[in-house]
Amino acid sequence: MSSLSYADEYRSKLVSAEEAVKIVKSGDWLDWGQTLSNPYALDKALAARKGELDDIKIRLVLSAKEHEIWKVDPKGETFHMNNWHFGRADRAQHDKGNAYHIPNLYRNNPLFYRKSLYDDVDVAMFRVPPMNKHGYFNFSCSVAVLRAICDVAKKIIVEVCPGLPWACGGREELIHISEVDYIVEADSPVVEIPSAPATKTDKVIAEHVIKEMTDGACIQLGIGGMPNAVGTLLAESELKDLGCHSEMLCDAFYHLHEAGKLTNKCKSIDRGKTVYAFAAGSHFLYDWIDNNPSMAAYPTNYTNDPYNIAKNDNVVSINNCIEVDLYGQISSESSGTRHISGTGGQLDFVTGAYSSRGGKAIICCTSSYQDKEGRLQSRIVPMLPSGSIVSVPRTQAHIIITEYGKCDLAGRSTWERAERIINIAHPDLRDDLIQEAQKMKIWSKSNKI
Repeated sequence: MSSLSYADEYRSKLVSAEEAVKIVKSGDWLDWGQTLSNPYALDKALAARKGELDDIKIRLVLSAKEHEIWKVDPKGETFHMNNWHFGRADRAQHDKGNAYHIPNLYRNNPLFYRKSLYDDVDVAMFRVPPMNKHGYFNFSCSVAVLRAICDVAKKIIVEVCPGLPWACGGREELIHISEVDYIVEADSPVVEIPSAPATKTDKVIAEHVIKEMTDGACIQLGIGGMPNAVGTLLAESELKDLGCHSEMLCDAFYHLHEAGKLTNKCKSIDRGKTVYAFAAGSHFLYDWIDNNPSMAAYPTNYTNDPYNIAKNDNVVSINNCIEVDLYGQISSESSGTRHISGTGGQLDFVTGAYSSRGGKAIICCTSSYQDKEGRLQSRIVPMLPSGSIVSVPRTQAHIIITEYGKCDLAGRSTWERAERIINIAHPDLRDDLIQEAQKMKIWSKSNKI
């Protein structure tokens, strides 16, 4: 077909948001995609139908805004939110009893749709950049899972947002107009999700991380302030010729690129390419992504496959956590029963990085924090609190770093783990941890603290 024919098809499918959401019926499952792909005009039009609908179930990943359906339905009586990974807005809804987590390993998300949810996507609706002359829309900063969703969706609505960047693939970054049922145009915001400034403690932790890296290392940075802060500070280091194979592309990678540190020339696969599955950050990050052929966006069953991760040498995965217990169990997604985020790709990259020749899997956290009453509390605990989710089992825990140094748990017995973990706890809290380790019978006469 000619570009003129695509333009005709575009006009024939172009409708208002209000018209498009008329295809949604009570009992439907909707999918909104991830972060920047979450709809605006369609969200508002759907909210306006609250009184007409019942039992609308929505799946999405990491909300970047407060959705209109939340405003009109604060108790979740009509719209039931189900989220693969929580952000701040999702946590607030969860605390109100109006959002639910879907447990997953991020590498499996495309498989979930193609193998298990293939009959449970009634309508997919998400934002895209404008169509190109060949009749394609692009998944922009949300390539991770959208192609798999579209492959099984009964109906597809795209909301065209002119400000979204066009992400080069990779693969599975496109959808053709022939697959789309309705097109809605809306000049909606491209939300920035900037990183928090690095604290003094972050900088100390970053210095420990840098000691674990070599020139030519291929890095992954997990979601959250700590990995982004560490990555940004790497731009000021003496390291060179770093590579990127990551699920998330955040501001830190742009800073590494600008500093001349990110060349990708030492990678074994996708050499010369910055590889990622989704992006969230500042506008300069989105400008860097836009039509940039040195970058390759892939679905998570490629980026997060431990086999693919391990194909590169010297992979260093850098993620954060909430708590670590003396067995080496790592909790990164909940505090007791309060859900905070999700497993995401943390276990994927911990597994892949350790399998890489010369690779290292690093989990970072501050050793302690101040509670609401100003009391010092340890992030290193005897046992994880009741209800806390184990994101990385003790059998996969490798290097853990706090501001007090690192411990490597790989291949170590329970008493060795306890000793090494306590060694990086806050000094004022170590004696209590030793007493607990003795009660737990994981403290040996060989321990030297």
